Amino acid sequence: MAQKRTKALAISPEVKARVWERDGQCCVYCGSPYAAPNAHFIARSHGGLGIDENILTLCQTCHRLYDQTTKREDMRDFFRTYLKAKYPGWDEERIVYRR
Repeated sequence: MAQKRTKALAISPEVKARVWERDGQCCVYCGSPYAAPNAHFIARSHGGLGIDENILTLCQTCHRLYDQTTKREDMRDFFRTYLKAKYPGWDEERIVYRR
């Protein structure tokens, strides 16, 4: 079972390529071109799936701020609005792993 969950949470090269294009090949928060599509909106540790609707392109600085600081809630609101604009009907409940 753990292997199925691990695979569902991983970000495939195909997802990374689509998200990279969707996000204009830069950090969606600060605009830095030194970024990568490897940030989960809902963290892997909380069951966040490795699908387009849950992945963001962030630079290392913004990714660290999102994962490790008190700025997370403000950034989360920004990212939620961003993802809702990209995916009509976007719903946080659908981007979390369910058995």
